[in-house]
Amino acid sequence: MFAESERLRQESERFLTEKQAETDRQIKESERILTEKQAETDRLIKEVGEKQMETARQMAQTDRKIAAVTSQVGGWDKSHGDFAEEYFINSLNNGDKKFFGEQFHSLIANHKFSHSLTNKEGEFDIVLLNGTAAAIIEVKFKARKDDFQQLLNQVASFREEFPQYQSHRIYLGMAALTYEKDVEEECKREGIAVFKQDGDTMVITDENLKVF
Repeated sequence: MFAESERLRQESERFLTEKQAETDRQIKESERILTEKQAETDRLIKEVGEKQMETARQMAQTDRKIAAVTSQVGGWDKSHGDFAEEYFINSLNNGDKKFFGEQFHSLIANHKFSHSLTNKEGEFDIVLLNGTAAAIIEVKFKARKDDFQQLLNQVASFREEFPQYQSHRIYLGMAALTYEKDVEEECKREGIAVFKQDGDTMVITDENLKVF
């Protein structure tokens, strides 16, 4: 009986030893797999991070290029706008200032206004004045439909900002070296004078002129 018990004990210990060894092997295999998976995960994270950094670098480079082009285009637009303003201001100053059937005595370029209370500010490109009438002339290198609508809105702003001219007749003019399609004809239909360059001469079309 004792011999059988000893045999069973030894058999049990052998079985447990084998099971422990198998468990240890499985644990080591699991640890190996986890280590490999973690290494792969770390590699992927690093790869994604490097791609994100490269993408961010490329986006920053693109932003710099866009900013440079925008600045350059803005500079061109300003130069063109300045040229157009100088041309029409000089043409009006050198003439007899008789337009819209009126004789104007003064020309104000870039007539600015601002309010400290409302923070509202702006300017009128050219204003012609006499004792009873005022002409507001919007100057553009290329006149577009939005510019036409903006000019119409200037009448109310002018009367609001300069109440001393409340009783004046108001005329409107669009002065541009070139016009977007249909803008010139739309100005004429609405009674707005059209100022254009024809060689060295400024040409004014105001046969359908309207008092605003």
